[in-house]
Amino acid sequence: MNGIRKEIFVLFAVLLLAGCAMQRYKPAPIVPGLAASQFESRDLADPGLRAFAETILGHPLSPWPPKAWDLQTLSLAAWYFNPTLNSVRARIAGTDAAQVTAGARPNPSLNFSPGIPSPYLLTLDFAFPIETAHKRMHRLEVARRLGDAARFDLADTAWTVSSAVRTALVNHLLATRSVELFRSEAKIRQDQISILDQIVSAGESSRQSTDAARIELARTRGAIVAAEGQVAGTRAALSAAIGVPVAALQSLNFSWPDLDTPPGAESLLPAEIQRQAILNRLDLRRSLAQYAAAEAALQLEIAKQYPDVTIGPGYTYEETHSFFTLGLSTVIPLFNRNQGPIAEAEAHRQEAAALFLERQAQVISRSERALAVYTAALKELAESDSLLRLQEAQSQILQQAIRAGTDTRLSLDNAEIQKWTLARARMDALARAQKALGELADALQRPLDPGGLFTITPESPGLLGPSKNLKR
Repeated sequence: MNGIRKEIFVLFAVLLLAGCAMQRYKPAPIVPGLAASQFESRDLADPGLRAFAETILGHPLSPWPPKAWDLQTLSLAAWYFNPTLNSVRARIAGTDAAQVTAGARPNPSLNFSPGIPSPYLLTLDFAFPIETAHKRMHRLEVARRLGDAARFDLADTAWTVSSAVRTALVNHLLATRSVELFRSEAKIRQDQISILDQIVSAGESSRQSTDAARIELARTRGAIVAAEGQVAGTRAALSAAIGVPVAALQSLNFSWPDLDTPPGAESLLPAEIQRQAILNRLDLRRSLAQYAAAEAALQLEIAKQYPDVTIGPGYTYEETHSFFTLGLSTVIPLFNRNQGPIAEAEAHRQEAAALFLERQAQVISRSERALAVYTAALKELAESDSLLRLQEAQSQILQQAIRAGTDTRLSLDNAEIQKWTLARARMDALARAQKALGELADALQRPLDPGGLFTITPESPGLLGPSKNLKR
């Protein structure tokens, strides 16, 4: 009897020790008011952002914060602050946990049956499940491939975030430049009105020309107000792309030295563009990982045709006698051999293959179209440059004529107004070229701007995220 009590004590001691290793629930409530205040306190001078950027770039940044923020530094800030990336990082944590789940071995089971009411009856049975046909290996392969797909998804999302930052930065810089162009035109128109007023006062002209000039000046001033509103809107769009409040960008200087000189079409060969699109597109590589996961899932379902085995010793105590047994059990595949799940897995593999081929065709078509649009935009920009140079040459000729006394200041003002008009047309052409360049870069998922963002891969250091002190 004492032996039975000892065995029972040992049994419950083992179960208690196992319970001590259990994880405990830790609440993590979301307080909307606190989250909003944390968002409003975000600043690009954040030391956490500096540490994150240095991890990504692999070298220290000095001075901090930068005197001028370019596309690369703003993209790194977006990777640090933008909540879209945090949600994808959370999914990667889920796929990492899924690999732990897939690799877990099944726990043994224990059956304890005390005799009631007789204390001289006791049965203990242990059961150790044994997986056959490498099922665990196939489960792990599925989880790993899905983890790879999640990492490609993170890199794809990082590119999308950086692309949004690029678009917003281009729009903001060009909107700021538009305000400057309209202000320069307004100064010339004001000077033109002053000259016309003098001519009218001298009786050499009617007030009709002066009134027409005043109307044009009023239109230009209205355009200035509208352009200033666009600057505010583009700044808000840039802050949203980064994931910070607008106030965080108010006092910053932005830099893009090569904004006016997008790369020439001669450096973008169609065959190379198509090759880069196929090789660099992160969504294509993600589709390949998803296909590999479907392939491993099919292998797992095929392996499930072979039943697992459960083996375990048993102990029975009965009226001072001890009996030991060895049990073996398995499922007999009599009525089905997993045909349905195998057929489903085969269909999923076919679907993954079809999706990859469909996406690949779309990528090739998109890259070809983007290259054609960019080439046309470059030609339009070149025409605008040519017209603007001709107008500048005309202005210089008029300046020489004025110095020689053969022409008047009014003619130069008219030429200057025409020059600013052509400058705005050239800026519109530049905006279309930069937009087309961004779309081509998106089609390739490869940076095309000189000195722009580096190539993004799932292996980029620090891409999985900053430290836990990130303000959400």
